[in-house]
Amino acid sequence: MNILILGDIMGASGRKALSNKLPNLIKINKIDFVIVNGENASDDGRGITQKITEKFFEIGVDVITSGNHIWDKKETTDFIEKENRLLRPANLVNGSPGRGYKIYNSRDKKFKVGVINLMGNVFMRKTEDVFKTAEEISNKMKLKKDVDFIVVDFHGEITSEKMAAGHFFDGKATCVVGTHTHVPTADTRILEGGTAYQTDIGMCGDYNSVIGMNKENSIKRFLKQKDATSHFPAEGEGTLSGVIVETNFETGLAKKITRLINGGSLAD
Repeated sequence: MNILILGDIMGASGRKALSNKLPNLIKINKIDFVIVNGENASDDGRGITQKITEKFFEIGVDVITSGNHIWDKKETTDFIEKENRLLRPANLVNGSPGRGYKIYNSRDKKFKVGVINLMGNVFMRKTEDVFKTAEEISNKMKLKKDVDFIVVDFHGEITSEKMAAGHFFDGKATCVVGTHTHVPTADTRILEGGTAYQTDIGMCGDYNSVIGMNKENSIKRFLKQKDATSHFPAEGEGTLSGVIVETNFETGLAKKITRLINGGSLAD
């Protein structure tokens, strides 16, 4: 089974790149399951709407994960209760709408895929202890007992938390990837216990920018110039950034992980 995981879809540029490229990527790479982080998918780069969510599913996405911007669009708190393919971080404050992990069927109905969405505690919005939550979920969802494969999206600011999460889940999950920083790291590998890992898989959007935001305006904000405005996404050609994980059905672990950088200025 081949699983495609894509980093934060950033604004209109990221959505366009996803729409244009995903169907062909699925076909060429024989992808069986697609996970994307959609928390920056709106036009302003903050949050996701029901319309965008439905469009992602139409073009081939199976599950959408998220992070600290999940509630930036008010409508999300309503439709996330009904749409179980859109996840929010599992360690949000107790009682938050929606769900943070779930078991899904693969498209051919042959496999069960567990997807876990977590968010780091350092430099992020207030959440429950992420490692305590990870431990609780890990005790409930066992690889090759409850599910065939498990993918973890750890949405966090600092590399140490993400690396610790990777080692915590090593041998317990098929793959652990980091999201949020919008910059792909160069540590794509399979850990000692057989879990595929990358500290951050980057974003899907215009890399001729400052983490997806218009670079001229971002510089003005750093310089504290009076004509600087609120951040808004860059609108150039988008790059798709993520990983493809080839799985081992016997163990539920990873056979191979390949970094994906497709299109746009980063690929060039």
